[in-house]
Amino acid sequence: MKKQQHFIIHKPWGMISQFVNPAKRKKKLLGDLHDFPTGTMAIGRLDVASEGLLLLTTDGKVSEEIRSSKYEKEYFVQVDGIITQEAVEKLKTGVEIGFDGKKYITKPGKSFLIEDPKFPLRSQKIRDERHGPTSWVSIIIREGKFRQVRKMTAAVGFPTLRLIRVRIGEVKLENLEVGEVKEVLSFT
Repeated sequence: MKKQQHFIIHKPWGMISQFVNPAKRKKKLLGDLHDFPTGTMAIGRLDVASEGLLLLTTDGKVSEEIRSSKYEKEYFVQVDGIITQEAVEKLKTGVEIGFDGKKYITKPGKSFLIEDPKFPLRSQKIRDERHGPTSWVSIIIREGKFRQVRKMTAAVGFPTLRLIRVRIGEVKLENLEVGEVKEVLSFT
C-alpha cells in the first residue's frame, strides 16, 4: 500500500488554495510552493484574500475527517474599528449570514479580543491609520461555510480587513514562515 503524505503550509495572501486555476487568472497556486506528490489535496480552503494554516494530504479519508465538525478552526481576524464586547458575544452565540442564497444562523463558537499578533506585513498593504482604528479578534468555529468568518464579522458591524487561520484541531501555524511547507507524519 502506498504511503500517504501530509503537509502543513502557511498560505500567503493572494494565492488560490488549489492546484489548478479554473479561471486561468494570473494567481499563484499551491503547486508553486513545493513539488507535492500526485494526488495531494488541500483540506478545506482559504480564499485568495485569506492567509495562514492550510493542511494538505494524499489521503482522502484524512481530508474528510478534518473537514468535519469534530475539529475546531481558529482564525485571527483584523477588523475595521474597535470591536465591542457586545459584538464579540454575538460572534460566540451565532449570527445570521447569507449562505447559498438563504439566511443561515452560524453555530455557537468561541470568540475573544486579542492583541495585535504582529504577523509579518502581507504583500498588499491593508490600509493605514488615516482610515481609522482597527482591532483583532480570535474566532473559533467547527464549521466552514463559504467566507463564513468574513460574513460573521460584517454581520456584527466590523468588516474583516485581514484573516489568518492559526489552528486546525491541534495543528498550529506557530512560527511557519509565509509560503513555508512542512511535511508531517500525521495531523494528530
